[in-house]
Amino acid sequence: MRLLLRLLKWFVILGFAGALAGVAALGIAYWILAPRLPAVSSLKDVQMQEPLMVYSSDGKLIASFGETNRIPVTFQQIPPMLRDAFLAAEDADFYHHPGVDFVGTARAAFEVLIHGGHKVQGGSTITQQVARNFFLSPEKSYTRKIMEWFLAFRIEDELSKNDILTLYLNKIFLGHRAYGVAAAAQYYYGKTLDQLTLPECAMLGGLPQAPSAANPVTDLKRAMIRRNYVLRRMYDVGFIKRDQYEKALATPDDAFPHEPPIQVEAPYVAEMARLLAVQKLGNKALTDGYTIYTTINGHLQDAANAAVRSEMLSYSRRHGWFGPESHIELPTTPDPALWSKALSALYPIAGLQPGLVTDSSASMAHVYLQNGQTVVLDLKAVAWARRYINENRTGPAPKAVDQVLRPGDIVRVAMDDQGHWQLAEIPKAQAALVSLRPDDGAIVALVGGLSYTLSQFNRVTQMARQPGSSFKPFLYSAAFQRGFTPASVVNDAPLIFADPSAKNGEWTPANDTDTFQGPTRLRVALAQSKNLVTIRLVDAIGINYARQYATRFGFALDQIPDNLSMALGTASVSPLQMARGYATFANGGFLIDPYFIQRIDNRDGHAVFVADPLRACRDCAQRLLADATPKPAQSPQSSPAVPATPAPMGSSGLPPMPGDMTVLVPAPVNGAPPPPRLAPRIIGPRNAYLIASIMQSVIRSGTGQFALSLHRTDLSGKTGSTNDYRDAWFGGFNSKLVTTAWAGFDNFSSLGHADGHPEFGAYVALPIWIRYMKVALAGTPPAPEPMPPGIVTVLINRDTGLPALPSNPLAMSEVMRIEDYERLKQQAPLDAKHDQAKSYDVF
Repeated sequence: MRLLLRLLKWFVILGFAGALAGVAALGIAYWILAPRLPAVSSLKDVQMQEPLMVYSSDGKLIASFGETNRIPVTFQQIPPMLRDAFLAAEDADFYHHPGVDFVGTARAAFEVLIHGGHKVQGGSTITQQVARNFFLSPEKSYTRKIMEWFLAFRIEDELSKNDILTLYLNKIFLGHRAYGVAAAAQYYYGKTLDQLTLPECAMLGGLPQAPSAANPVTDLKRAMIRRNYVLRRMYDVGFIKRDQYEKALATPDDAFPHEPPIQVEAPYVAEMARLLAVQKLGNKALTDGYTIYTTINGHLQDAANAAVRSEMLSYSRRHGWFGPESHIELPTTPDPALWSKALSALYPIAGLQPGLVTDSSASMAHVYLQNGQTVVLDLKAVAWARRYINENRTGPAPKAVDQVLRPGDIVRVAMDDQGHWQLAEIPKAQAALVSLRPDDGAIVALVGGLSYTLSQFNRVTQMARQPGSSFKPFLYSAAFQRGFTPASVVNDAPLIFADPSAKNGEWTPANDTDTFQGPTRLRVALAQSKNLVTIRLVDAIGINYARQYATRFGFALDQIPDNLSMALGTASVSPLQMARGYATFANGGFLIDPYFIQRIDNRDGHAVFVADPLRACRDCAQRLLADATPKPAQSPQSSPAVPATPAPMGSSGLPPMPGDMTVLVPAPVNGAPPPPRLAPRIIGPRNAYLIASIMQSVIRSGTGQFALSLHRTDLSGKTGSTNDYRDAWFGGFNSKLVTTAWAGFDNFSSLGHADGHPEFGAYVALPIWIRYMKVALAGTPPAPEPMPPGIVTVLINRDTGLPALPSNPLAMSEVMRIEDYERLKQQAPLDAKHDQAKSYDVF
């Protein structure tokens, strides 16, 4: 008995000594590690990583960027049932321990001992996990564990239990880029937190143990085992009742990926927004929860996408069938599993669905789609699929479906406007469209190519192509500045120039139709796109003058050739530059800067940057005051040839990307909007009106007559085509909207001929423009440009362009500047005979 008491005494002494030694060791460890411990007070104002979100002007999601997908929530927004699931799985005693669970720590220490000193997972409380996730590395070491204890005590001293739990549930990684419970609920179940069921809460509560490997999307079997364990723990600790437990246990899981729903398809705009955000905000743009609101109108963007895809599909069909994308051999018996596997690596492109032909006959073919649906294609659905020979020729129309399709072919199908499935193929040509407001340059729709998946090259902003005849309005504007009028007559006749670089040593420009009209009024010449008239016009005003004058519209001087070929549109420009230039004619003579971001908000919803664009603002007080300021008068002949505003240059040789850094400025602190920044006037209002007027004739009686299908009287525009039909353009506008469409091949191949005609801009680009503008202008009243002071409507002789009396059978109405009309009357009295040689024989 005495021996037992003595042994007990020594055990007590040794235990006490061990405890003292442990306390001393902890004290020494704290003394050593304390200077290295971070300040936990920062957790009171912690900023979680959140992705960059990009929205349209009408609040529809365009894109999200960032490595982490997180939706921060408050403690009150987290349902008690979800909190209980995490507590049951991770730290049931959370609300009772001081930050470290000593029983759990002892248990973990015992596990280390029985595993021969090998460090194992376990023993960490939620507070310790917060310390590790915010301040420490995930390495397993004794030093890190001790630091984790000390930080846990400090955190418990600084924050309430609810605050600690909220931090944990917002920070924790739960698989598939989902950080925090709200993002996980959205990804796995497409729900907000308050919509989660008990089994779903348990599933999320079980994810922290192995979020990448044991989630319900990656491995449902393992995830279900873990979910059921969490349900059992919730029952054992009293969070749920028996009947809840049994019902939840019997509930299957229906998780599948729910990516943030993209509501507006504008990937080219999304990438532009990402690049500009990084420019303005640095790398934190993708992690600090910023939200970008663009100027893109969701409805108009949808219309632009549909227009580009539909019309390029029409172009592709005109040029025939290239054949299936690929072919596989099919077994004699149907095998849907094999069919699905054959399609698994494919994805829809430009709205065209991939499909596998499972059987075909003379009258029909069955096509299996990725969603398991089988569609039937009859002869009408493949009637367009004549064999492609070259860009100008196709084979005969098919007389049987199985002449086009055979079992094993992998093809594309699309549904037409009537809901019928049609055979399709991915167009090899490309197209682009940009639409903006002429008053301030806000881009409302932008399509940089047929499919961002196929090509990330943004043809609206990055492309440099020849605009063809669509460049002529800028040269006509220069001519009007030099005293020409819409009634001026210039000879449409052949020209020959010496050209050592040409095969025969001569350059012989011609009209697209290879016909000549002789003396032609400028209104008619632009409407019918007479190249030889424009060449004579540029020669009359001077190459240098015309080239310098064109830079007023935002083009760089080195984009414009220093020779007469500029008259044929041999400059190198982008669709956005063309739209910017045409906006000057639509807004009365002002050069705007295109932009696409309205504002950038921080995570708290406060604007940090807002757009402050240049505005034409013709009716605002600042503009009226500026226009009322007297300016020295200049005659047309003495007007300067230098640009009113130099064109800014980017590293690519083209003007900078829209959303120029000068447009996006810090948000005003007091919230008061700044006074409008007035766009510089680069041409007079009368010049702008006259150009818009003769561009109306392009639509009413010229190469753009297809646009009459819109049944509007306020539209102006110009077609454009280049040599060998490599580029097709159409740009058009009214006073509210400017839109430019382009089509062509990236490798500069010819668009060719089809249906008995060359693929001019009127046949390829104009249909895109019409289809888009039909939607964009729907329900809007005509917006004709008011006639500015100093413009008069007069009678002229339709043959000579000279003033005429009402009794003259050749008399017709025309508009021009009043001083030009007075000058013409002095040069040639009404209906007097006049030698027109000087009027049109430039050479």
